[in-house]
Amino acid sequence: MSESWNNRTKLVHGGTRRSQYGEVSEAIFLTQGFVYESAEQAEARFIETGPDEFIYGRYGNPTVAMFEERIALLEGAEDAFATASGMAAVNGALTSILKAGDHVVSAKALFGSCLYILEGILSRYGVEVTFVDGTDLEQWRAAVRPDTKAVFFESMSNPTLEVIDITAVASIAHAVGATVVVDNVFSTPVFSDAIAQGADVVVYSATKHIDGQGRVLGGVILGTRDFIRGTVEPYMKHTGGSLSPFNAWTLLKGLETIELRVRAQVETALKIATELTGHPALERMIYPGLATHAQHDLVQSQLQGNGGTVLALDLKGGKEAAFQFLNAMTIPVISNNLGDAKSIATHPATTTHQRLPEAQKTELGITSGLVRFSVGLEDAGDLIADLTQALAASQG
Repeated sequence: MSESWNNRTKLVHGGTRRSQYGEVSEAIFLTQGFVYESAEQAEARFIETGPDEFIYGRYGNPTVAMFEERIALLEGAEDAFATASGMAAVNGALTSILKAGDHVVSAKALFGSCLYILEGILSRYGVEVTFVDGTDLEQWRAAVRPDTKAVFFESMSNPTLEVIDITAVASIAHAVGATVVVDNVFSTPVFSDAIAQGADVVVYSATKHIDGQGRVLGGVILGTRDFIRGTVEPYMKHTGGSLSPFNAWTLLKGLETIELRVRAQVETALKIATELTGHPALERMIYPGLATHAQHDLVQSQLQGNGGTVLALDLKGGKEAAFQFLNAMTIPVISNNLGDAKSIATHPATTTHQRLPEAQKTELGITSGLVRFSVGLEDAGDLIADLTQALAASQG
């Protein structure tokens, strides 16, 4: 029945498991292990576990299982494995399928930690990585080889908000049998249909929109049941990147309201982008929901016309102007998260992407004046007024 429900219903009721007490809110099973009624039952469970049978907190937990089932229902995936953080999800999705000698093609516009996994970890262990401009399909075609094992990209890149054509890249990758791994954080599970569009594996930092209130870390890997239970689970349960039951419970509560929150944030983001476009303090306004965005047509088909909850403001005057703007804001907070109920401003060049060489920042469009702005749930008029006065302050 749950698969036929609409998303709002899935987000409130999907995956619920009630104990003998019939609790309304999902129970938090804070336990590291589980008791067996007999030695024979313990032996049988270590051979094969059923849907309501657990062994050890690192292998699975009833609260975590509820979160996994609910997010899988929303994403349209067969199964999911919840992880300790978004980066644990990225690392687990890639490392569990790769070995020395394998070839990966990746978009070059990535979050700094994702770049570190590809450049600093996988390459160290003998995986060859080729980077391309993710929006250029000819570069994907030229880079993908018969021995390419996987392709990886952010469906909407961090922080310059390029949108990559999932269906087209998946077609190129699948022609050589490569696995398509998509980091879907900026697109959000509310608007993206990445699996139906061709992704084999979808990863989220649940720390972002899924929690949405700055409380806990978490991540999730979604895909086929064979992939999740046959490839990801053995890797994750032995390397220790599993999600805590308390965090899983918090994320379950976040899922109940994610659609309401994200739709409100997107509405406000478009209002801000529209209002501030052309401001004399700005070199450029980047927002996928604007008709001026380079991939605006793709946004219409791939994301149901929704530009996401994040915009980027590139200020004239570089770092000095960006810092003046950030310090003049009174409502948004300066931090490095996104997808939160509170609006958050980030200066990527000196924080999330600071380790990148200057030439690489320039290539990716991460200028010294670029500010990533994650739109929260505050009143749109209040935010526009505050950002307008902060932009004026940046002009000295």
